Amino acid sequence: MSLFWRIFGLNALVLGTATALLLWAPVTVSVPVLLTEAFILVGGLAVMLVANAALLRLGLAPLDRLTRLMTTVDLLRPGQRLPVPGSGGEVSELIRTFNAMLDRLEHERATSSARVLLAQEEERRRIAQELHDEVGQSMTAILLVLKRAADDADEPLREELRQAQEITRDSLDEVRRLVRRLRPGVLDDLGLVSALTSLTQDFATHTGLRVVRRFDTDLPALRPETELVLYRVAQESLTNAARHADARRVDVSLRREGETAVLEIADDGRGIEAPCEGAGIRGMRERALLAGAALHLTSTPGTGTRIRLTTPSPESSDHARPGPAA
Repeated sequence: MSLFWRIFGLNALVLGTATALLLWAPVTVSVPVLLTEAFILVGGLAVMLVANAALLRLGLAPLDRLTRLMTTVDLLRPGQRLPVPGSGGEVSELIRTFNAMLDRLEHERATSSARVLLAQEEERRRIAQELHDEVGQSMTAILLVLKRAADDADEPLREELRQAQEITRDSLDEVRRLVRRLRPGVLDDLGLVSALTSLTQDFATHTGLRVVRRFDTDLPALRPETELVLYRVAQESLTNAARHADARRVDVSLRREGETAVLEIADDGRGIEAPCEGAGIRGMRERALLAGAALHLTSTPGTGTRIRLTTPSPESSDHARPGPAA
């Protein structure tokens, strides 16, 4: 039954009931109208309006749910769908079309995000390679020249040359640290656990925060892009904890749950006031879409923030993989 006929039928039912009551009930209307008759007529009108409003609310409830979902839907939180009513008609078709549109938009968003993120990683790889090959080698040559000049120079020039050596050496260390942040070579060479261990150690050294690590060694087999997503989410979470959370301790865990890997980063900082999500968290959600993973963030102001990333199972991962982005 179409929405028009459903609404028409509801109103016809209410008006027909009111007419039947007027025809068969022992109610008369005097001229002028008596007070008791006026009470009866007003009461009947009120009952008729309430019944009509209740029936219309019941019939239009799916449209209200659809409106609320349309105002709150977020493509970075996939899976938000409305159940299709079994009554059929225009409302069911509208909800079914809206769910199909969300399927299409989420797939297109995941595909486009995958292209952007993969291009970003490729650009990071290129910049890291150029920093390592060009800038790093040039600064190493400068260090050798300064060392030879300092060995042959007299005081106080020798001391100045040694200070220049220290400045250059510190700059070279900073360049190497940037190269590791741009492209973690240890991730390709030694695997995810070693890369996360190196990341947390470097983070604790440079920020002074206490980092507690708990890493399982029997992780399920993960695709390279999934390992990269786990590494980048951990990197961004640690950066947020140091810059914005005013935390003193960060717990980082990577464990196996069945055929999935679960990464959790929890700090004891000031938390996030909902629904405030910055560019860093939105970026983590986009990276989770790239791997088909589920990212959950729980935070209460004053009690810290916990970020949980769960990788997909092998079957769902293969099904959700955005092929055109590869």
